[in-house]
Amino acid sequence: MNLFTRPMELLTAVVLEEKSDAVVKSLLELGVMDFVHINKLAPEQMEKLSSRPSSISRVVLEDTRHRVEALLRQGQVALPSTDILDVKNLEKPDLDSYNVVLDTLGKKLLVLKEKQKESNQLVLGFDEMHRYINEDKGEYLDLRVGEIGHGNADDLGQRLASFGGLLEPYGEGKKYISLTLRRDVSQVSPLLDKFDWTESSDVEAQKMAISLITHRLEEEHRKAGMQRSEIEAEVNDLIKAESAKLISIWSNLRLNELSDQIRSYFAYTRNTTLFSGWVPTDQADEVTKAIFRSSEGQCVTEWTDATQVPRGEVPVAVTSPKLLEPFQKIVNNYSTPEYGTVNPTIFVMVAYLIMFGLMFADVGQGFVLLVVGLLTQLGYSKDPLKKDGMLSRNLSKLLPYLGASSMLFGMLFGSYFGLSLFPALWFNFDAVVSGHASTGSIRDVYGIMGLTIKFGIIVIYTGLFLNWINLFRKKDWLKLTLDKNGIVGGVLFGTGLYMGFGFVKTGYREFPSAPWVSIVITVSLVLLFLRGFLAYYLSVKKGGPKHGMGTVVMDSVMEWLVDLLEIFGGYLSNTLSFMRVAGLGIAHATLMESFKELSSLSSGVGAIAIFVLGNVLVIVLEGLSSGIQSLRLNYYEFFSRYFTGKGVAYEPVGLKTSFSAQK
Repeated sequence: MNLFTRPMELLTAVVLEEKSDAVVKSLLELGVMDFVHINKLAPEQMEKLSSRPSSISRVVLEDTRHRVEALLRQGQVALPSTDILDVKNLEKPDLDSYNVVLDTLGKKLLVLKEKQKESNQLVLGFDEMHRYINEDKGEYLDLRVGEIGHGNADDLGQRLASFGGLLEPYGEGKKYISLTLRRDVSQVSPLLDKFDWTESSDVEAQKMAISLITHRLEEEHRKAGMQRSEIEAEVNDLIKAESAKLISIWSNLRLNELSDQIRSYFAYTRNTTLFSGWVPTDQADEVTKAIFRSSEGQCVTEWTDATQVPRGEVPVAVTSPKLLEPFQKIVNNYSTPEYGTVNPTIFVMVAYLIMFGLMFADVGQGFVLLVVGLLTQLGYSKDPLKKDGMLSRNLSKLLPYLGASSMLFGMLFGSYFGLSLFPALWFNFDAVVSGHASTGSIRDVYGIMGLTIKFGIIVIYTGLFLNWINLFRKKDWLKLTLDKNGIVGGVLFGTGLYMGFGFVKTGYREFPSAPWVSIVITVSLVLLFLRGFLAYYLSVKKGGPKHGMGTVVMDSVMEWLVDLLEIFGGYLSNTLSFMRVAGLGIAHATLMESFKELSSLSSGVGAIAIFVLGNVLVIVLEGLSSGIQSLRLNYYEFFSRYFTGKGVAYEPVGLKTSFSAQK
């Protein structure tokens, strides 16, 4: 894992046009270049270059690939992964032959789908009638007992079946029971009239009708369900029989899409091909060798260091271990870090897990989260086609970490499903909240609040230190020293903390009277005031616009006042914001205490049920609240100190390129 974003270099290369195919394959196989359009050259050079439209539209390639994927999904066949792609198999796609294969298979499936649709409608109709019978809702059914005057009963049965109805014989002669849905009566009645249907006045037959037709309904429902399953199996078998051919087509289409994506960045002269792109520094030599080898030495490559390009144009590659993937996604959901800055993933993980553990400290409940996360991951791994449910794939990967954090803090605070089964390793959180704590370093809720405030101070100062590191690497000396999140801001925050803790220590009677406090505050305020003037001076020195002295003074004063408000108000609110960690932790303990009390008022199965349901409720509600608050505190109190989010994501084109990364 890199502590900072990966160093990048910009490659500009020229190869003979006749070697460009081999170069494309090499670059595609490496999959490390984030291509950029050639716009760094002088205008007179750009005039000599041209682009070449692809012989096959990438939209057509994508549409055909989507047809293949849709067919595979119909057959419950897992979509191919990028692992099967091999540039050695790249060849010009024969779209005509591909479409013949897809059309032929589609026609066969269409016939089966019509049959499947009919059987599915039958099953749904039988389900509906069965439900009405069970729920005694005869008003939605049209049940008749009678005789056929003329015609064939089989013919009538088939016609009633088209409405999802049933015709069941009973007794002797042409006596039958007809069952359809009431909504179809306008079509059923004329049909029965054609067969000279005569209603029976036999009371016994009327009573027996429901019993007889229910038995027939269950039998037909079973047959229709089996028929539907057989058709589904036939669809799956048909697609699986063609799956090898479909996957081969998919692979070549995908390879051609990626190849065309690379070529879209190429520029051409009559005999040469020119391209450019960003590559991580540690892979620059490998890329150079691949281009040299595939072009048989007929190439020219030039590397430009990222320091020679505006920082905002350099793509950002953040490398984190697979185990940290859930926390990398938390960072990515916020924004992309700026190039050359600290990789925040490990810091986010530590802060997030500590916050969650402080708010949701319980060994038993944490174990439940861990098990649920692992089982959900197992379910997704067994069924790659399964859609994300309430617990998404990303959340299922995060839950084991949250469970482990909850278990660790549960042991520190001595909570096991809300019970003090073992002594706390640090202090008994539940006993403190209930006012029964007699041992431990913290014995009242004010101590818990103080603990979370101190934790918040550590988080804020960590953010400030990371910001100072980032500014040092960017050589932005003015912000490093005189910004509200710079050294001056950190000094003022530290001075404020000294005064605040001193005020509390005296029982909220007076602030510390150390002589250095007023000196530090005065000097810091003066430096902050000078910042606006220094920023204007440096801007003009670099060729920025000039303004009148009145404008400069007004801008500097307004900026100074805003900085003062953010420092004296913002730092205070940011610090106190961490009290919500204590609040949710206390709420968690209080809820469990309430359910224990309710459980004690009952006995036997009732007491157990209340205790179990209480734990389930706490796991769902408190777990969700703790997760959201941990995320909020990271984003708004931690990231705001050092994370600019001005980076451009590094998106190399290669065999492993995700579909979403296509341009």
